[in-house]
Amino acid sequence: MRAPVHTPTMPTREPNRMLQAARDLRRSQTRSEALLWERLRARRLDGLKFRRQHPLGPFVLDFYCESAGLAIEVDGGVHESPSARDRDRERQALIEAAGIRVVRVRADLVEFDVESAIESIRATLTPGPSPRRAGRGE
Repeated sequence: MRAPVHTPTMPTREPNRMLQAARDLRRSQTRSEALLWERLRARRLDGLKFRRQHPLGPFVLDFYCESAGLAIEVDGGVHESPSARDRDRERQALIEAAGIRVVRVRADLVEFDVESAIESIRATLTPGPSPRRAGRGE
């Protein structure tokens, strides 16, 4: 089991505020997050325990598996603008600097082909180069 992540590069926010933000996000999850959660919850993906809307420093990760050191981010349309992409890159760099791999899956891939989304996540669990963004053909 990994130790909690506390690094000088990971900014922090008030823990109670982040816990409440995570709770609020769990109550208002998107359709794609709900679909993916059904496939991840209760150790349904290769016996791995995932948490949804997991607080980490100033961020809330869509899904997080501590034992695999893996965060899964579901990207919908709000992530398409250039400024959102820049924020996502900065956020991902900070998360990765804390020793956590990040896999990004497109919301439309989850909604229309959840099996492909699961396979792209599963591929990150095996050694090899880390994927960029599932469903984009990049």
